Amino acid sequence: MSESVEQPPGSVPPAAAAQPPGAGSSHAATLLLRELLDVTEDFERSLGDDLSVNPTDLKAMQHLIVAGALSPTALAERLELSSGAVTTVIDRLEGLGHVRRTPNPDDRRGTLVVPERASVARAMGRILPMVSEVDRTIHAFDEQEQAVITRYLERVVATYRGHAGASDRTRSWRADAPPPPSAGASPTR
Repeated sequence: MSESVEQPPGSVPPAAAAQPPGAGSSHAATLLLRELLDVTEDFERSLGDDLSVNPTDLKAMQHLIVAGALSPTALAERLELSSGAVTTVIDRLEGLGHVRRTPNPDDRRGTLVVPERASVARAMGRILPMVSEVDRTIHAFDEQEQAVITRYLERVVATYRGHAGASDRTRSWRADAPPPPSAGASPTR
């Protein structure tokens, strides 16, 4: 039985790094992107655990944190859920104190789902330090290195989008997303 050597996080096993592309392995950077996707899932799971929500409810909270108050219909569209399913999501989030329903000032028959400030602060208390640290990491490189890293990541994103197919889903956290509506604008219905 061979002894297993533990690799430091983010490193590529020597045998995998030595194989040429197309020979059953990938470049170290490609493997690290796969690891980034995995650790992103781990972070989201951990955040969901901290907030006592499942993955669907966490996605709903992400949309509400970024967009602010949304109508149940707008939230359902963003989550690609039926009206009945989104009602269940809102009920769970409301029961946990993460959101509240309020009358829609622009539609007297409608309601808005509003994220609770304490829940937003709790989520952002986990997210912002991580985002700040990632941002500090890129600034540890000189401008030329930053440009190369950015160009590489832009190409990776374009490749993923090309293979994912067309999507008109609202993802307000994307780098190319339009800016959020101004504070005086009406919430999405």
